[in-house]
Amino acid sequence: MDSLVFIIGTCMLLGTLVGFLAGLLGIGGGLIVVPALLYLLPLVGIQEQFVMLLAIATSLANMVLTSTSAVAAHHRRNNISWSIAKIMVPGVIIGALSSGTLASLISANQLQQLFAVFVILMAINMARPVKPQEQALSLPVNWLLFIITTAIAMLSGMLGIGGGVMLVPLLCFFGLKMNRAVGLSSLMGLCVAMAGSIGYIIAGWNVENLPAGTLGYIYLPALFGIAFTSILVAPIGVKAAMTWPTSTLKKVFSVLLICIGLELVFSSFGR
Repeated sequence: MDSLVFIIGTCMLLGTLVGFLAGLLGIGGGLIVVPALLYLLPLVGIQEQFVMLLAIATSLANMVLTSTSAVAAHHRRNNISWSIAKIMVPGVIIGALSSGTLASLISANQLQQLFAVFVILMAINMARPVKPQEQALSLPVNWLLFIITTAIAMLSGMLGIGGGVMLVPLLCFFGLKMNRAVGLSSLMGLCVAMAGSIGYIIAGWNVENLPAGTLGYIYLPALFGIAFTSILVAPIGVKAAMTWPTSTLKKVFSVLLICIGLELVFSSFGR
């Protein structure tokens, strides 16, 4: 019981940060949730072999809830380009559905190393300046955009993130302003989260020796704690995204990724 109270209470605090970042940056919070759960889950007796998969699956399940709130708020503010979304959604669903099975075939250590490398690369990428003004869109042809979004969704699902760290700079490169890129990224993150969660439930359904309170690979006590507060805070992040200048959003995004990436690098040396 003490462990249950600890994990729920701690994850409620975590959820306040996750919800704000989901609305502000459209990243779904996975870059925060996964490292946090990698630290918290062993403290409540979760076996090492399951920690990474549970962290990833729980992160995706939480994004179903936080991204729904963020998407609704962005839609009310006309931040989502639905014509682009119709092209991207099918690839996102296919990629995310396959992610659970692929992740279960990789060792926990390899998954953590992949996550660390990914975060560092994204930190470097986001530190680069984007186009300061909206330009005419120059999207790839439909089949190429489908392949790109499928690959992004597959990697995002394997890492337990919404894909915003890849989609936001990609969409900015194609000429979208930051607030519209974040809005569309939030929608794509919701699709990744829904399809990815289903994939991890299926992949972990018949796995033996999983801890109590799991649905497939989703750890429900942690999910409840994170979701409870993150849903409430996400709209505040959306309001901040509408009023903060693009340069400030870029700085927040880059600093966040750099800090997380460095922490993961240093911790990987201790494994």
